[in-house]
Amino acid sequence: MRIWRSDLRSLRFPGPTFLTIGNFDGVHLGHQALLRTLQTEAAAHLPAAKTALLTFDPHPMAVLRPDLTLCLLTTPQERLRLIEPFGLDLGIIQAFDMELASLTPEQFMAVLVERLGLARLVVGPDFALGRGRSGNVDLLRTLGSRLGYDLSVIEPLACGDREVHSRQIRQSLLAGAVPDAAQMLGRPYQITGAVEEGERRGREIGVPTANIRPIPHKLIPANGVYSTWAYLPDNCSPHPRASVTNIGVRPTVDGRRRRIETHLLDYPAAGESGTLYGQQLTISFVSRLRDEQRFDSLEELVAQIQLDISVARRTLAEISADTDSITRT
Repeated sequence: MRIWRSDLRSLRFPGPTFLTIGNFDGVHLGHQALLRTLQTEAAAHLPAAKTALLTFDPHPMAVLRPDLTLCLLTTPQERLRLIEPFGLDLGIIQAFDMELASLTPEQFMAVLVERLGLARLVVGPDFALGRGRSGNVDLLRTLGSRLGYDLSVIEPLACGDREVHSRQIRQSLLAGAVPDAAQMLGRPYQITGAVEEGERRGREIGVPTANIRPIPHKLIPANGVYSTWAYLPDNCSPHPRASVTNIGVRPTVDGRRRRIETHLLDYPAAGESGTLYGQQLTISFVSRLRDEQRFDSLEELVAQIQLDISVARRTLAEISADTDSITRT
């Protein structure tokens, strides 16, 4: 997939182009179904057609509502890595600003027709674009008859008794329901961040942890203790490690700042330095073991941590780490 990171209005892409547009936050099962439909329709209707995806950075809400706190499931880099296997011809990362937001739906679609040779737009039923999101599917279909493109509207994907949406996944993660989120994503939820030096309390009680500084605006699941897979930097080990991750403020030691701390089971192994400071570590969430809680003593805390490790070890031994599909950033 060729990546275009400049303004769409400076691009010349040979059509006819089958295009989808969106934030694709999470690249969940619904997004994946849309991408497969895009490829299928392009192959069936115009064998010579190209396929393309248009997404935005920064997220439009960061520009339109800077007062809101963003909680993203995927960074732009993660999104591209997840979309790559679908084999699209072109991925466009369009800078979003107030000038772009002010375009009418007709102005924006005219740019797509001119610059991409747009033949068909493939979107979901709630899709809208243009000034004030006035370009809903009904208007886009009308504009298509005037500007010379078709519109395909793909129904949302159902997962059990609910439709798959990014907001549903966020709600599950914020409630600590990481298996529910994984079911809608089609893979476990992951966080990648640099390992920074902490207060070394874990080392003092015999349970050293890697303190992870997440990428800004990345959604962090609810406070609690989780069984996780840890993906070390490639120069350390290519294989994921069983781990236990605590998210919270560490009330037993009167912590104040929310942290993500991961204890890697059986690490370091023979021949490994065990030093991860400054390197990128990816954590993949498998299950939630318990709430974060305050203990009356460090001895009680250590006893509970050892129990958490035992439960996590059994849980992770029953599944394969190879189910993860996202590439570390």
